[in-house]
Amino acid sequence: MLMWSLRGRSLAAGTAAAVGIGLLAACGGQGSGPRSGNTLTVWSEENLPARMAVTQKLVDTFEKQTGVKVKLVGVDEGQLPQLVESAAAAGKLPDVMGGIPLAPVWQMYSNGLLDTDATAKVLAGLGRSTFNANALKLTSDGAKPLAVPSDSWQQILVYRKDLFAKAHLPVPDTYQAITQAARTLDKGSMTGISLATDPKDVFTQQSFEDFAVANGCQMATAAGKVALTSPSCVQAFKTYDDLAKTGPAGTQTVDTTRATYQAGQSAMVVWSTYLLDSLAGLRDDVLPNCPQCKADKSFLSKNSGIVTAVKGPDGAAPAQFGEISSWTITKTAHTAAAEKFVSFMMSSGYEGWLGMEPEGKIPVRNGTAADPKKYVTDWRSMKIGVSSFEPMDKLFPASFLDQILAGVTNMQRWGITQGQGALVGATEGSLPVPKAIGAMTGGDHLAPQSAAQQANDAVSALQKTLR
Repeated sequence: MLMWSLRGRSLAAGTAAAVGIGLLAACGGQGSGPRSGNTLTVWSEENLPARMAVTQKLVDTFEKQTGVKVKLVGVDEGQLPQLVESAAAAGKLPDVMGGIPLAPVWQMYSNGLLDTDATAKVLAGLGRSTFNANALKLTSDGAKPLAVPSDSWQQILVYRKDLFAKAHLPVPDTYQAITQAARTLDKGSMTGISLATDPKDVFTQQSFEDFAVANGCQMATAAGKVALTSPSCVQAFKTYDDLAKTGPAGTQTVDTTRATYQAGQSAMVVWSTYLLDSLAGLRDDVLPNCPQCKADKSFLSKNSGIVTAVKGPDGAAPAQFGEISSWTITKTAHTAAAEKFVSFMMSSGYEGWLGMEPEGKIPVRNGTAADPKKYVTDWRSMKIGVSSFEPMDKLFPASFLDQILAGVTNMQRWGITQGQGALVGATEGSLPVPKAIGAMTGGDHLAPQSAAQQANDAVSALQKTLR
């Protein structure tokens, strides 16, 4: 899948929820109830060989410490819905699932497949106060926790600090500042901003949602009515269109947006925290190739700033898009053993889990009761890279890493807190929002209001198929 080829959950996050998400419907209540025993089956979406190897080492340690046997199974996120459907129907759900994004967590909960009592017990044992409050909110239905949040990646705006300073431009953290900078710096061989406009890629939806939540635009109201034609959403479409006009010509993809910025041909780019290793010159397959990068491959990382949360004119507070991955305990799990395993993965095994790829596994558990900042402190010095590796705190200033950690608190997701997790997942499969954006920014030149209406109509029609 595209996500894995580029090593970033940012590139296709939620696809597990998107492909056939509706297939989970009516699976709730299947199976024989909680099992007893001392053997666990654990599914993990971190199914790349290197990540499976890391997880297996953690599993080995857990087995030695507890005597509980664990069968670790890597699952492809695109196949997760079908696998869950089949397993639920046969009464053979795994005990635990890891690396699960928000939309499928909410879908499994709506179908009665999660043991929320066991989850609550794990969180109580670890200490709810040791977790980021917003991560808990996004993975809870009111006071009921659906999953144990483990880590996050975030959509960020990366900009050229040197160019901004030369043009006396403010930090691009509002619609107005971003638009002003894009128009000012769009000259000569430099484009203002690289934004995804590909109608066939969920990355476009993620990039747009980043701007949408910043302006208070929600996919649906609290009552569940699709609301993409609200004034705040229309403004988000208009701003996205205005910004895209300052970018490179043609359809912009997950690949071209990064390539343009790393070639020194764009003053800003909207990407994810998975950009950090290539930005630092640690990936030979996508090295920065700006003119100054030939002499200093770290030029861009030294001269780039990041904005995590953005505020639109209608936004109540700065916000950003991001994903939270979680551990879930199923309704038919070996409850006591499953609770032990998840507790282990969020304590003794937590730093090993985060260390798989720290730029895309930002901690959502800050520390322990005894050491409240342990995990966020240790995360800063974890190494990132592919072809070569460097500690993040050697590559980026403390203020840069502070912003990323703070981003978890500013993260919002449209539709999730309105109980529309299944709809969010379905849109990530059929892509009505990227299609509207493609029609707006491409050859059709659809007006922002019309693009919002097109997206609204398509999402509304999709919602009806899920009922």
